[in-house]
Amino acid sequence: MISEPGRSGAMRYVLFDVDGTLIDALDNQRLVWRTWAERYGLDPEEVYQVALRTRPMETFAQVAPDQDPHQCLAALHELEDEDVRTGAYTAFDGASELLNALKPGAWALVTSNYEHRVRGRFARTGLPVPQVLVDAAAVEEGKPSPVPYLRAAAALGARPEDCLVIEDAVSGVQSGLRAGMTVWGVNTPAAVDGVHRHFGTLHEAVRDILAFASGLLPDRTEACA
Repeated sequence: MISEPGRSGAMRYVLFDVDGTLIDALDNQRLVWRTWAERYGLDPEEVYQVALRTRPMETFAQVAPDQDPHQCLAALHELEDEDVRTGAYTAFDGASELLNALKPGAWALVTSNYEHRVRGRFARTGLPVPQVLVDAAAVEEGKPSPVPYLRAAAALGARPEDCLVIEDAVSGVQSGLRAGMTVWGVNTPAAVDGVHRHFGTLHEAVRDILAFASGLLPDRTEACA
């Protein structure tokens, strides 16, 4: 049974975004979209800027409205799968320490990517995979909808108010906030609008995330003394 918030020993949960939060995949994403754009004779930088703000099908509608979106998606998936097999990946400093310190069943991954790619990247970077992983195929509405984070909380048996979301992107932050969760931002030079706390790097946040998970923080938005 989940404890009431504010009581001693209350169960808390941590929900992580993946790309840009735990794994540095920025160069990989840029290369994949560049290759895709060049296949369709489009400007790679223009396409990438749109892709940063939208889901793939929405990106295709904006940058290649005359193309079959399903064929566009198939080409993108082909490139992304190849990148998982051959691309160079690194986990952000502190990711391994953090994930291995969290209790099983007390954390989850919530990603706009697909599970097989996440598992491939985690295998290559040595990161552990949790019991709960909500990917793009698990929900009809992706971030910034609250659905992905609410789905993860439900799978963990957690209430939204007992969850901490760790994100780097605007859409992910909005998703966590709309789900009624505490949201901390990492790996950005400036705070994303709406976050309860901001850390320049994931490494800087490790101690406080673990303190949150263990119930040591007196308030979910406060820093660890």
